[in-house]
Amino acid sequence: MSHTGSAYLPLHGGWAPAWLIRRMKALAKSIVLIMVEEFGRAEFLRRVSDPYWFQALGCTLGFDWHSSGVTTVVTGVLKSAVDPQETGLAICGGKGRHSRETPAEIRGAGEIFGLSSTKIDQLVYASRMGAKVDNTAIQAGYQLYHHAFIISEDGKWCIVQQGMNPESKLARRYHWLSENVASFVVEPHKAVVGYKKEKVLNMTAKEAEECRKTSVDIVNDDPFRIKRQLITIKESKQKSLLDYMGGRVLVMPWKINWRALEVAYNLKPRNYEELLGIEGVGPATVRGLALISDLIYGAPPSWRDPVRYSFAFGGKDGVPFPVQRREMDEAIEFLRIAVEQAKINEKERLNALKRLRAFSYPNQ
Repeated sequence: MSHTGSAYLPLHGGWAPAWLIRRMKALAKSIVLIMVEEFGRAEFLRRVSDPYWFQALGCTLGFDWHSSGVTTVVTGVLKSAVDPQETGLAICGGKGRHSRETPAEIRGAGEIFGLSSTKIDQLVYASRMGAKVDNTAIQAGYQLYHHAFIISEDGKWCIVQQGMNPESKLARRYHWLSENVASFVVEPHKAVVGYKKEKVLNMTAKEAEECRKTSVDIVNDDPFRIKRQLITIKESKQKSLLDYMGGRVLVMPWKINWRALEVAYNLKPRNYEELLGIEGVGPATVRGLALISDLIYGAPPSWRDPVRYSFAFGGKDGVPFPVQRREMDEAIEFLRIAVEQAKINEKERLNALKRLRAFSYPNQ
């Protein structure tokens, strides 16, 4: 992998061959056991939430670094290889329909770990809000299709989820870590990984605080007044969020889920997190509220793309930021120790170390 600061992550179809998956599972299980024993479960969660380390793990296991499948395959392999009773870790969710099984799997893991019903409910809520934020509060044209929620036996968690953009045929990956989340709706990510920075409706940005507050105030006022305000904007031919976003959003911002807004009006959400958590409040509703907040009340949303990594730890040209050599070396060394101590045959160990070295020094 060339450390130039950016790399395509194209959407690839098909399946990883069975012989590769078998080897990936064996190596992944050994690496996780070593990590838990030597560094602890909390450190495992921190590493998985590190986009560079996650990418390096995929390469070490033998998967293509540049494919969108590295996200789905690596988390799928971890889910198959990691035994909650053996490691104190559980990987829930997955790709497509498996992502919808996440709440039930979280509850099952919580029971294995002996967590309280309150704690389990909090974990289910964290999973749901993580998906809701990246699919609704951040709108960059990437529809979530993969959601992995990883829990430790003491109730800590991380999220690795991915969205796809069918038009550009690219993917975008979102990393969350529980110890970093002070608020689900204000800069909650450990990292967001994508090909390049784009014009994005970002309602999680700190600078969008007034827009968030105004959106809540609008909802608590009167749904019928919202209709009148949107009609006013439409008839006056003022610029809409579609214009700002280059016209690529298919759902018009005034096509709001009015039933969801009536529910919200009756519930009287106290803050933006509660508003976002209401069933039926989706991307079009969030855009419509942001449009009114901006054009009528002068509280604009943020257009700052939350992407922090471009599938590298930085770039020699300083894009997206200078190479962070210490962190990069630490990530590689961490994996090297785990592989060398792994209980696998010598050929598999040497092959894994070769792949890790190729990832670290692509031009050698």
